[in-house]
Amino acid sequence: MQITWQGWAILSAAFAAATAILAKVGVDSLPPAFATVVRTAVILVIVVGVWLAQGAAVGAGSPPPRIVGALVASGAATGLSWLCYFQALKLGEASRVAPLDKLSVVLVVVFAAVFLGERLDVRGWTGVALIAAGALLVATRR
Repeated sequence: MQITWQGWAILSAAFAAATAILAKVGVDSLPPAFATVVRTAVILVIVVGVWLAQGAAVGAGSPPPRIVGALVASGAATGLSWLCYFQALKLGEASRVAPLDKLSVVLVVVFAAVFLGERLDVRGWTGVALIAAGALLVATRR
């Protein structure tokens, strides 16, 4: 069975939801930075295992510096995002932290338009606005 990009995206969302709940439990009695280290170590083991299972060297070659730079910057952004996320979970409720974190969806669309030239129609921008409004409504409830 071949999974489409939509299927992978839904799986990603499901795992991200599990991440929020499990991280909230895990960060309750640990410093957020240490919790992030544990999470990162587990991710490293899993990803290296998948990479090795796929043949390890496939596609590794010698990528152009621009590509390596983008991946390094992406890794730095990921690490900073995780540190901020775990700190937010330490201080707040998972049901309020996660929606604000998902404003990343809105930012991805804006950044993709600005930096990658991707375009949405009115319907798409309406959806983005609704995502933003929904995240803010859930996160700011009293």
